[in-house]
Amino acid sequence: MNEPIPNPPNRRGFIRTTSAATIATGLSQLPSVHAAGSETLRLGLIGCGGRGTGAADNALKADPKVKIVAMADVFPDRMKKSADRLKHLHKERFAVEEDHRFIGFDSYQKLLASDVDVVILATPPHFRPEHLQAVVAAGKHAFVEKPVAVDAVGARSVLETCRQAKGKGLSIVSGLMLRYSLAVKETMKRIHDGAIGRIVTMQANYNIGGLWSHPRQDGWSDMDYQLRNWYYYTWLSGDHIVEQHVHGLDMMAWAMRDQYPVNCFTLAGRQSRTEQIYGHIFDHFAVCYEYANGERCFSFCRQQNGTDQNTAHLVYGSDGTADLRRKTTTGNNIWRYSAARNGVKDIPYQLEHDALFRSIRNGEPINNGDYMVNSTMMAIMGRQAGYTGKTVTWEQAWKSREDLRPDKYAFGDMPYPPVAIPGQSKLI
Repeated sequence: MNEPIPNPPNRRGFIRTTSAATIATGLSQLPSVHAAGSETLRLGLIGCGGRGTGAADNALKADPKVKIVAMADVFPDRMKKSADRLKHLHKERFAVEEDHRFIGFDSYQKLLASDVDVVILATPPHFRPEHLQAVVAAGKHAFVEKPVAVDAVGARSVLETCRQAKGKGLSIVSGLMLRYSLAVKETMKRIHDGAIGRIVTMQANYNIGGLWSHPRQDGWSDMDYQLRNWYYYTWLSGDHIVEQHVHGLDMMAWAMRDQYPVNCFTLAGRQSRTEQIYGHIFDHFAVCYEYANGERCFSFCRQQNGTDQNTAHLVYGSDGTADLRRKTTTGNNIWRYSAARNGVKDIPYQLEHDALFRSIRNGEPINNGDYMVNSTMMAIMGRQAGYTGKTVTWEQAWKSREDLRPDKYAFGDMPYPPVAIPGQSKLI
């Protein structure tokens, strides 16, 4: 894996570093997080949308001694909806008082200054690097939703933060939940044990229809509107190849024993989602990733209404094929995963939280930093090749100076980035 390239010094980088350092100094006298035993673990949720609420539900189910005690978001209405839902689901362990429901761009700092042990990061992906840096500086364990960045500057930051977490003995569990699926783990073991022979090619599909959007309301500023429709802005989501297709690309990386491609080229564009409400992201990507030994991964993701859906993850070997969605191998070794024989419910969204809290209780930290960063970077590289129309190498992608952070975080005017044009848009 490439070594991280230091972020170029700039005002925003200084603010980011200073903010995390300030939080760490202010929290230096707080009790250390629980490493074992039956004590109550105090949970904080940063990002109170549907995914954050679902993750908090899973966390509370993972350990009977977990209580949620603090929540943070930029929107009061989203906070209320999430709080009402969690209180309904976990009445006895919902302990978020009004003064621990923090609102605003600095709400994550206020949450970290409260008495929490474990933090869920489920804001739009753009905020992940800064939030995780602050979480680790404060000495908290973290569940980190995917993807972990929207640009290489953020990816490098997260990798360094995860290295710091290792030094502090903190658990960092990724929202790439298929890594925790019992069925996928068994299928991967068979691939790695040679059931399909030498891997030749792979195919990762995430071809679906369109998703949600929120029409602009009276009183919304540009920033309000973009945050409410964060999925459709590259600076917030990374585009759908990064925000959603990262799951499939991570499966391909896992099949390759966490080896990543040396380059890629992409055919991509925006044909059916052209209205302003869809921001400026593309609606389809077709990527050819090439590995050092000549293996290729063909990646297809599309979000267009009225089109056929296909979400297959396939690994083709010299002696057979593995279907990661159906959990089968064919060819010389025919096999199918049996949930009945396993006897454990295979719910990856739950199993990842079970693993996180078990690691804290047992004092055996988990750190998913390497693969969650590199799989995010693989998706970013595919987007870069699609936006520019150029072949992009891993080194170019990793060293990219593209920094999608705005000059400031405040409600008000916010420039609308133009739609990328392959052949005209440049790799920075």
